[in-house]
Amino acid sequence: MSQNGGAGTVEETFLDIGDFNERIIGAYNDGSAEMGLEADVQVARSLVPAGTGVFRDFSYIAPDLPDFYNDKCVGCMDCVTDCPDTAILGVAIGEKELESRLAQVSDEKERNALRARFSKTSKFHKQAEKKGLDGAMFGIFVDPSKCKGCEECVEACGTHASLGMIPKSKENLEEFRSSWDFYKTLPETPSEYVNEKFLADMMLTERSLLYVGGAGSCMGCGEATALRMMTAATGFQYGADGMGIVASTGCNTVYTSTYPYNPYLVPWTNSLFENSSAVAMGVRARWNQKGLEKKRLWAIGGDGAMLDIGFQSLSRMLASGADINVLILDTQVYSNTGGQASTSTFMGQDAKMSQVGKVIPGKVEHRKEISTIAMMHGDVYVAQTTCAHTNHFYKAIMDANAFPGPAVVNVYTTCQPEHGVADDVSRQQAKLAADSRAFPVFTYDPRRGDSIKERMNLTGNPSPNKDWFENAKTGEVCDFITFARSEGRFAKQFDKDGNPSELLLKTKEGRLRNWHLLQELAGMR
Repeated sequence: MSQNGGAGTVEETFLDIGDFNERIIGAYNDGSAEMGLEADVQVARSLVPAGTGVFRDFSYIAPDLPDFYNDKCVGCMDCVTDCPDTAILGVAIGEKELESRLAQVSDEKERNALRARFSKTSKFHKQAEKKGLDGAMFGIFVDPSKCKGCEECVEACGTHASLGMIPKSKENLEEFRSSWDFYKTLPETPSEYVNEKFLADMMLTERSLLYVGGAGSCMGCGEATALRMMTAATGFQYGADGMGIVASTGCNTVYTSTYPYNPYLVPWTNSLFENSSAVAMGVRARWNQKGLEKKRLWAIGGDGAMLDIGFQSLSRMLASGADINVLILDTQVYSNTGGQASTSTFMGQDAKMSQVGKVIPGKVEHRKEISTIAMMHGDVYVAQTTCAHTNHFYKAIMDANAFPGPAVVNVYTTCQPEHGVADDVSRQQAKLAADSRAFPVFTYDPRRGDSIKERMNLTGNPSPNKDWFENAKTGEVCDFITFARSEGRFAKQFDKDGNPSELLLKTKEGRLRNWHLLQELAGMR
């Protein structure tokens, strides 16, 4: 399948792609680059073609790989959506077409192993037959060269239990490679099997797979999933040629530009830490001069880039009315430089520059709410969302792309080392952040009406009319303390008996005030 093919194309006179892929990437892959590569024009400019991350092999990292149990799969696509490394992908193919292709595999054992990668789901098989189509078989395939073993896919699969980790061996590694090679020979999922109303299905299409993996992000990185989903939603509607990215320096630029590996199939550039919004204004102006008004432009940065050092640049861009989208990867710390506190950091959080100690009990400032600040700039589309809220996230990206002016999508992104959580819980923690009012989800769309009440929508939050979400089955109340107990960054705010500190209780009150403000803006108080 072409979405897993090699790098993108650039004019030969600008960059010799063949030479780059063979000589430069080859040298980095075999370890001879530092001493063996000449400092010629190909190397000296630090230009990297699109999609070179496909050549990077991480198969030496993880001790385990996710195995697929086809009798339990329902085709929900959660595992494909949540994977931060494009290491697990799905495909739907007509049953007759599949059997025809399997018949070409001479080895019976291999043929049976490949058939076991497919499931006869109600979603793709029975529903297709009801429409008079050949029932489709749904396949899940794992690329062992991209999988880092975070187990996020297994966590996302949840009670379906169609994925489970197995120890990696030389034998099964070759089996995974063989099945992945077979997957790459399959045609793209036919459009009749893609339900565009079920937004997770968009990653069945080639035009949405614009992040090929091979990035050096941490295992289970919440940021990388957000980048994959943003490019997927934009690519699904506009294609690879219909978008571009300006990225502020931060984790997102470091792991996506570790020379010579680039996971993007779209043009992007790295600005300074503070000025992606300003650079994007220049790119937008030039594109408009060239008649490219419909091309979608995304400025990307973390909370340090967008809420702190680049806040004025962002504010200026929002006030300008420029048709630019902003994706904020909100980890509540400066993740790239070691976890220093930002203005997005929660009160009571233990972070560098606000460490919990005898004199200072952690961060004592209130968290800056960039989403509500962005709303006050006038005609700006704003969404606060998480990757765990799949439809909410995708709809926010699509609405931002369609909005004729500035748009801000602020995304809660789990950072394992700085939050003190496991590699497989990005989705779980993002959902808990919303459920506990730590990070409520909402959208604000000026197209809905003239009043803030009309523009504001809190759909996606549990128990939106109440202070806190209460589990109907257990009666347990989910509040900020519930969230804080689940993460290492708040561990020092609890005594030996598990009682929260006064500062953490104050943080809980602050989160409730923020929630009340959002309810009031939405006309619910």
